[in-house]
Amino acid sequence: MSETTNIYSSLYQQSIEKYGASDPGFISKLREDALNLLTKNGFPGKKDEQYKYSFLEPYFSNGYNRYLAPKPISFDVNHLFRCDVPALDTQVIILLNGFYFDKANPLKTLAGGIIVGSFKEAVKKHPDLVEKYLGKCANSTDSYVALNTALAHDGIFLYVPKGKLLEKPIQIINVLLSDEDLMVQHRNLFILEENSQAKVIVCDHTLSPVKFLTNSVNEIFVGENACFDYFKVQNEHNESVQVSHSFINQEKASNCRSTTITLHGGVVRNNLTVKLNGEGCENYAYGLFVSDENQKVDNALFIDHAKPNCHSSQLFKAILDDSSSGAFTGKILVERDAQKTLAYQRNSSILMTDNAKMNSKPQLEIYADDVKCSHGATVGQLDEEALFYLRSRGITESEARLMLMYAFAFEILNEIKIEPLKDRMSELIEKRLRGELSRCNNCEMHCS
Repeated sequence: MSETTNIYSSLYQQSIEKYGASDPGFISKLREDALNLLTKNGFPGKKDEQYKYSFLEPYFSNGYNRYLAPKPISFDVNHLFRCDVPALDTQVIILLNGFYFDKANPLKTLAGGIIVGSFKEAVKKHPDLVEKYLGKCANSTDSYVALNTALAHDGIFLYVPKGKLLEKPIQIINVLLSDEDLMVQHRNLFILEENSQAKVIVCDHTLSPVKFLTNSVNEIFVGENACFDYFKVQNEHNESVQVSHSFINQEKASNCRSTTITLHGGVVRNNLTVKLNGEGCENYAYGLFVSDENQKVDNALFIDHAKPNCHSSQLFKAILDDSSSGAFTGKILVERDAQKTLAYQRNSSILMTDNAKMNSKPQLEIYADDVKCSHGATVGQLDEEALFYLRSRGITESEARLMLMYAFAFEILNEIKIEPLKDRMSELIEKRLRGELSRCNNCEMHCS
């Protein structure tokens, strides 16, 4: 066992001693199995193909404080923090350092029997429902997922019953606030039964100038004929490291759309795994990141076409400046019975300097013979002819470059289907490209 895994094995024992008695049997079993996997396999090394462009173990052995329960922190919410989108009409939920913030009302039942709130509270009040789904689609062989399973104590739970519509989107604000370096782990479980609909917006923010490490897992179940929209914006400072895992399981004729926009962050690794587990599924995955200085952003996708007549489309873009680096690894698997599959994947990146670096690895693995699949990747610089054309019309070089970069990014922004969010993200991207984006711009949360 390595020194790093020893750290978490010891933390696991502390967790069992303090909270093990309150965990239901299925949670205890999941935690134990996850720890066994972690101690057996350790963390991925530099030569591990799955994390080829992101060697993360040094961050996980870097001496962060790790809390098993929320640490008391005071701040006043005069007006709910709306992630810099004033016109967005949502139901706001706050996670503070990985723990549900509203202790007075940890689990809410909305109209139609929709349940939303603390994952920890859902385990207590709805153990049968949680047991049915928890751990069923998360990758059981990934050591970082195993670490989360072993040690995560809270997060967000969402349950939308059969045939129900969540009228207002759920907006989850992940707030990191501490006076000392901190590691955070939270577990989110989203369940949409057949013929239901929901939208979830996740906003990640660091509000303290210390080092943060986040290792989060989302499990998302989209039932037959259900529709789910998931939007995530990452806006953390350069001393942050975020490892995010999202697992989506779709049933017959379901539709799922996910978008991840990385505005800012020191080191970011996003894993997205999708299983199309019923005929007629549609999945659309979009991503955009803008990086500068020495920032690193790595997006990894795996789309499993397990059933026939399904459609998937992935489009990920990146703009890299200074000495920043990025990576995209996308794999589409078409299983033997998945005839009539339509699958499309594209990754495009712009390098603004000679020192910026992008690694792109699109992949297709096809075992069916009646499919239409394509993939591609481009890495280059701004089009000099287009730049010359704009400058010949009296536009300054800096504005011409900005226009071309924004046009490049707009293809992703245009896929955001919530108009106030789309408008605000467009403004923030433009500010980011100009170098004007303030991480806490318009924050109405007064912290201490």
